[in-house]
Amino acid sequence: MPRRFAGIVLITCAVATVAVSLDLGAQGRQGGRGGNPARKRVLAWADTRNGQAQHDSVSHALAVIERLGYDSGQWDTYIRTDSHIISKTPKKTDGSNASGGPNLNNVDAIFFMGHREVPLDVSQREELLSFVRDGKGFVASHIALTAFDSWPEFLDLIGARFDGHPITGAGTVINENPDFPATKHFPASFPFNDEFYQPKGHSRDKIDVLLRLDLSGVAANPNLRLNGDYPLAWAKTYGKGRVFYGSFAHASATWDLKEVQQMYFEAIRWALGLTDAEPKPHAMRGGAAASGRGGSR
Repeated sequence: MPRRFAGIVLITCAVATVAVSLDLGAQGRQGGRGGNPARKRVLAWADTRNGQAQHDSVSHALAVIERLGYDSGQWDTYIRTDSHIISKTPKKTDGSNASGGPNLNNVDAIFFMGHREVPLDVSQREELLSFVRDGKGFVASHIALTAFDSWPEFLDLIGARFDGHPITGAGTVINENPDFPATKHFPASFPFNDEFYQPKGHSRDKIDVLLRLDLSGVAANPNLRLNGDYPLAWAKTYGKGRVFYGSFAHASATWDLKEVQQMYFEAIRWALGLTDAEPKPHAMRGGAAASGRGGSR
């Protein structure tokens, strides 16, 4: 039976790799020193100034990503909420060149939690696309699906759009790809409690769906428009770059679950090229779809 803590279902998948991968504090503090390989550089970017119903969990999520990189020694994280750094030549507010700091020339991947219409000018948008297209990584979480709704090319990058969250609370998640680094620690299906973002505009011909919400026991809902196929996490490529999106997680406490941390730890490692796996789009598989709700949009 799943254990419950603070109203959140804790996934009881006793997988050794979770504990091993996330208990690397001593090693992480030596990363890039004493002959060890230099750490990668991750920009954790979360511009939420135009967010609707802003999520209190964003700050904690960014802190978790920073801690995962630091303790493992895999990457250094640069947390920023100002979007001017999404450029190869960032500017100060007075228009002069920024002095130091992260930019698209000196980071290896982006962890993104932008909310709704994030302000980027035309040149910044093109530089962001080229950053990923030329071989860098892009990992996005939860509210990132709401971002840039007026920017068609961002759909090509991330793989889907936000279409509400008609299902919130307890649910069952199906692991469609247990061989992928970010989802191999999950069992075939598991209980989970979250605000489950409903995607739209996606195609299973373009994304490798890793996790999906099981709708077999979900009551009819006029806001539920996915006809039995409700992706929650996927991987894809964009040019030479690697892209991952995960719907987890709405609440701050959920970011403390080792299984969630393991998913993003491995997703970032994959996006950085530290592990290998080729996204392979496929038809819906694993578990039972609701009768009469098959297919995707």
